[in-house]
Order: sequence, then C-alpha cells, then structure tokens
Amino acid sequence: MKILVAYDKNTSTSKVLDKALKRAKESQAYVYLIRTCDPDTKEREIQELEHRLNEIRKEIFQKHGIESETHILIRGLAPGEDIVQYAYEKEVDEIIMGIKKRSKVEKLVFGSTAQYVILEAHCPVLTVK
Repeated sequence: MKILVAYDKNTSTSKVLDKALKRAKESQAYVYLIRTCDPDTKEREIQELEHRLNEIRKEIFQKHGIESETHILIRGLAPGEDIVQYAYEKEVDEIIMGIKKRSKVEKLVFGSTAQYVILEAHCPVLTVK
C-alpha cells in the first residue's frame, strides 16, 4: 500500500501525521510526504521546507520503521491539481490531508484544495480536522 500525506503548515499537522502513522503501521504502507509550492517560492523557503519535511520523516516515520520519502512539488499547478496528479503518478492507494474550516465565501473566492482533491483523486481521501 502507498499513502500520500499532503503537508501544509497551516493545518493541524500533528493530527494529520498521527493518522498517517497509524494508517501506515496498520497496512505496512510506503509513505510519500509532500508539499506543493508556487514557482515563485524563494530558494531559502524551499530549503526550510525540505529540512522540515526531512525532520518529520525521520521523527515520525523512520523512527517507527515506516519506509517513506519526501518531495516538494514546484510544477506551477494549483495545490489540489498537484496533489491529485502526483498521487496518480505514484499510484498511491490513499491520500491523507488536513483541512481547516472556511466560510462559504472564502471557499468561493479562494477555492478549496481539499474539495478539489476529494472530488478529483483516483483513490480514497482521508481528511483530518
């Protein structure tokens, strides 16, 4: 089994990672820990994100014997599109991502990455609040 964990610093990461670790242990899954970025993201920010993702991978997944890898996606796509496309490319069996409460107006104006992933992904999507 392959699990994709979409990391976002703005959501409750600890709950998402706890759920991902539990699901990975249960199914002996391989974990892809990813973060999407805008092409205009500064090199320093990308390096900080890479460092943070690698820390998470070591502290959470490697520590518990879960095989995993990290990726920062800078492909010029919207975050939801990037997540769905990467999941399809890697043939993942499940996507786990955090969600945050937004008003209907915020969703209308800014869109909803989670909503896009849920509707477009080829596999089940587990959202964690």
